[in-house]
Amino acid sequence: MEIVWQLLLLAVGFLMLVKGADWFVDGAAGIAEKFGIPHLVVGLTIVAMGTSAPEAAVSITAALKGNAGITIGNIVGSNILNVLVILGIASVIVPIKVAKSTVKIEIPYMLVITFLLLALGCNGNEIVRWEGVVLWAAFILYLSYLFWMAKKDKADVEEETVDQPIWKLLLLIAVGIVLIMLGSDFAVDAATELARIFGMSERFIGLTIVALGTSLPELVTSVAAACKGKADIAIGNIVGSNVFNILFVVGTTALITPVVFESKFIIDMVISAAAGILLWLCVVKDHKLSRAGGIVMLVSYAAYFVYLIS
Repeated sequence: MEIVWQLLLLAVGFLMLVKGADWFVDGAAGIAEKFGIPHLVVGLTIVAMGTSAPEAAVSITAALKGNAGITIGNIVGSNILNVLVILGIASVIVPIKVAKSTVKIEIPYMLVITFLLLALGCNGNEIVRWEGVVLWAAFILYLSYLFWMAKKDKADVEEETVDQPIWKLLLLIAVGIVLIMLGSDFAVDAATELARIFGMSERFIGLTIVALGTSLPELVTSVAAACKGKADIAIGNIVGSNVFNILFVVGTTALITPVVFESKFIIDMVISAAAGILLWLCVVKDHKLSRAGGIVMLVSYAAYFVYLIS
């Protein structure tokens, strides 16, 4: 009976996370469009941060509750899922065009900070406060680049009419944040309890159940954006989310409490980097993620999941 109750709590938590992120993104993207911000920048910032809010809420809540060990598993698992599964599914449905800046700057930057996290984690098997400051410095650098890009590209943006008033968009953002925070609380409590009941490691729970649950907003948003022809939002959402996960989420958690980095995470981090390299190789020539590339990504994730359960 206890297992059923915890699974129910986990499901409710994920439902609140997804709906909260959905409303947050709708409100934030609506406001961004009212101010004429480019779609790629919206994807890399507003949408990416909105859909990454569950990862942030789960990891920071876990840290405050003394379960910081779930942070790395949640982030690395989500980043692998984002690239291999979410972009894989989206590109199988419809090929995704990729902007030049994404190929030349944003994907390489995602790879650099992935290796940075790996290096910091191997130094003492935990991410401590000063390393959190390093990650935050890299995050500020990333935001500065996005601010410059938004300013540079603003003149090229087509005007879009957003029917909803500002107050309604702000209300969506506020309600979305509340649902995300409550949902993360339920998800962390239930996932931790299930791990205890089944004797599973926090690493496995973080890399699979929690990572999948907190990546659902990215999946829904990216597939919807790709189907609507707004590919810049789809690819920007994933790349931006992965950068946000590493720099903001792990960085902020490390400022609160040291984040445990088990030696087993080294393999997962290498796979995360390999996923990023695979993405870059798939798009560097034609600046497009094809269906064939998406299939390769999905097969790669299937192989990784087999490794996890073996």
